[in-house]
Amino acid sequence: MAWNESGGGDKDPWGNRGNNNDGPPDLDEAIRKLQGQLSGMFGGGGGNKNGSSGGLSSGSIGLLVLLALGLYAFAGVYQVDQQERGVVFRFGKVLQNEVGPGLHWNPPLIDQVDIVNVTQVQSHSHQALMLTEDENIVDVSLTVQWVIDSAPNFLINVREPRDSLAQATESALRHVAGSASMDEVITDGREAMAIEVQERLQSYLRSYGAGIDVTKVNIDRSAPPVQVQDAFNDVQKAKEDQQKFINQATAYAQQVVPEARGRAQRQLEEAQGYRDRVIARSEGEAQRFEKLLTEYSAAKQVTRDRLYIDAMERVFANSSKVMIDVEGGNNMMYLPLDKLGQSTSPVGNSTDVQALRRDLEQLRRDLSTSRPNNSRLRSSGN
Repeated sequence: MAWNESGGGDKDPWGNRGNNNDGPPDLDEAIRKLQGQLSGMFGGGGGNKNGSSGGLSSGSIGLLVLLALGLYAFAGVYQVDQQERGVVFRFGKVLQNEVGPGLHWNPPLIDQVDIVNVTQVQSHSHQALMLTEDENIVDVSLTVQWVIDSAPNFLINVREPRDSLAQATESALRHVAGSASMDEVITDGREAMAIEVQERLQSYLRSYGAGIDVTKVNIDRSAPPVQVQDAFNDVQKAKEDQQKFINQATAYAQQVVPEARGRAQRQLEEAQGYRDRVIARSEGEAQRFEKLLTEYSAAKQVTRDRLYIDAMERVFANSSKVMIDVEGGNNMMYLPLDKLGQSTSPVGNSTDVQALRRDLEQLRRDLSTSRPNNSRLRSSGN
């Protein structure tokens, strides 16, 4: 039998302290009172050996209430970081559109706070087969980089903003790819295509009020389907060869045409110089003839002899042997012009020319005295 059961008497092992209320309350007594109070709250009843009803004191109840209120107040404290924004809902209705950075408090179980990061760059990848304007199929994959520019719009206006972003991306991509040819999508039009997809996607999201700002669209890959990849590579190689041949022909034309133009210009200038030279020579001959005519009119015999001597000098200059046979005579004159042209003096070529001139002048005088009209001249070269 336990010491504290009914009928067991006062068997307190710590001794009976009596009815003295000056000392501290008995711990077991406090436990019994608490048990009795709890039994009474849940429909039970019980009493102690003294017959008094169990219950909590007002101080204990206040302490419990304060403790519960403290826990409730502590549970409502939350913090919003610098890169985050929050939206407060009270029973499902928006109470505060946007909560800035810092410490905040809202009553738990009544208000709900949804916090989103508005500076983190998020990405969405998409890949699909597209039909181009020229009825070709291309495999296009892209990556959309985006951030949240409005926390209320992102949390309130659209139920699933990420799903809406994926659907809008596919719609914008199909519209742009369907308005371009296969060559533009695969080769040099990829950058322009990415810019157009970004603009159209941002327009869609703005009309939805999704609170999403598209920062960049990258076309990761655009190629024909795998089934026709080999045939497409052959076509691309043929186009590259065509462009290479065009470039080679253009380079050859740029090299040959200037050279041909230069040769044509040179021939024109040579013809112009030849014309000017012939005209100048003709004019000079005409002026010389006019002057010679004037001299001939003044002294016909002297001028005739001079012309004859000049002509003979030009002929003799091209001959190494000259033989002169005077009609009616027995002697034949032989002039070794090649020997006469050789120099035996240290003076040089000028002395040879002077000696030749003297010989020719002597020949002229001899011919003048022997009636040159009746003579016959023969010349032969080596």
